[in-house]
Amino acid sequence: MKATIWHNPRCSKSRQALALLEEGGASVTVVEYLKAPPTRDELARLYARGGIAPRDALRKDAPAVDSDAAALDLMASDPATIERPLVETEKGVVLARPPERLRDIL
Repeated sequence: MKATIWHNPRCSKSRQALALLEEGGASVTVVEYLKAPPTRDELARLYARGGIAPRDALRKDAPAVDSDAAALDLMASDPATIERPLVETEKGVVLARPPERLRDIL
């Protein structure tokens, strides 16, 4: 199975999610999203595919926004506001917090 993880190596939950993917035998593409941020369109696609409201995908310490469009704008301009880890496989997309949520798409 192929998987892509938008990853921050400094985040323990992100490291745990990556380990679960690797232990599960997935062929993992790791995107360090702070170095290679996803575009607004890519974020919109991922969240739509996962049934995730963009406002729910903001980090808890991110500035408040009043719409999903504003959340996408904020995340595209400041990738540090993206909650992590975000994982995509052929079966779907999850915000793997807690990492065990990965089981839904493996």
